[in-house]
Amino acid sequence: MTRHGLAGQSATREEALQVLDSSNDELLSVIAAAGKIRRHFFGNRVRLNYLVNLKSGMCPEDCSYCSQRLGSQAEIMKYSWADPRAVHAAVEAGIGGGARRVCLVASGHGPSDREVNRVNRMVREIKDQHPDVEVCVCLGFVDDEKAASIKQAGADAYNHNANTARSHYGEICSTHSYDDRMNTLEALRRAGLSPCSGIIAGMGETDEELVDVITDLRAHHVDSVPVNFLLPFDGTPLEGASDQLTPQRCLRILAMVRFIHPDAEVRASAGREMHIRTLQPLALEVANSIFLGDYLTSEGAAGAADLAMIRDAGFVPEGLGSLVQLDAASPIDQAVPIRHRGIGSELPANV
Repeated sequence: MTRHGLAGQSATREEALQVLDSSNDELLSVIAAAGKIRRHFFGNRVRLNYLVNLKSGMCPEDCSYCSQRLGSQAEIMKYSWADPRAVHAAVEAGIGGGARRVCLVASGHGPSDREVNRVNRMVREIKDQHPDVEVCVCLGFVDDEKAASIKQAGADAYNHNANTARSHYGEICSTHSYDDRMNTLEALRRAGLSPCSGIIAGMGETDEELVDVITDLRAHHVDSVPVNFLLPFDGTPLEGASDQLTPQRCLRILAMVRFIHPDAEVRASAGREMHIRTLQPLALEVANSIFLGDYLTSEGAAGAADLAMIRDAGFVPEGLGSLVQLDAASPIDQAVPIRHRGIGSELPANV
């Protein structure tokens, strides 16, 4: 698989299933093999992406995993279109923190012409002020005309996740189909937008379904594959689910995606903090992209903590010269904590 991956060739379905079925004893070998492919195409660079949630909640779709879905009781922030000044401040904060790509996201089935024009103005402003920063847009379903308009405004990419396999899609959503999503991906390609589309693992899918959707995304020539791990929001149908996800399982999923998409951007996305936990540095050996800061309706890791993780793991953030520079040789700006508990004190031990 590694030899084929280095040549830009995808793993077969059988090989991908073997990766998912591998044991914990084999995990480091699997990560090392996938890591050779990752470093061949992307070196030790990590792309930092930053999400800006333009419109939150009140979505008419019934996707079971989503905290913004129709009928959701999740206690998230809900608001219509954010004030342009707040959007500008958020964009500047993300870029200042090191983001190479800004992702403008709005909930809903799909945008009206007026909403497309609204977002296009934001895209133009970002590109005017930061021409080397990529802009990705995520507004739901779009047709050829709207996709072309967003491309003409200067957007580089458009995100529209597959989320799960065609055979499993009816289990998580009834208001649209898997084919509806694939049709939007094709419209994006026709418009010249870079297609960004990935999955949410942990929704009761089988190994075969995970491999099927990732393979189908390869057939649709997506350039970026976000790999999300289910955040089981209270107040949604999948509340309390995702117990099938362990840190080792998540790493195997990321490795499988890398083997099928050897030369694509593979992003360890939402849920990595909850499910990969202390093994997140190993995810960087396979994935070459993460989100910086918070997600749409959930909190992420502190940006400084992720930058430190990148540095300590021997990676560097991809981006502009004006971005945060990490010096691996710089000392940790922290005094050694002196023990004042446990034996020799009246305080309990640290256990």
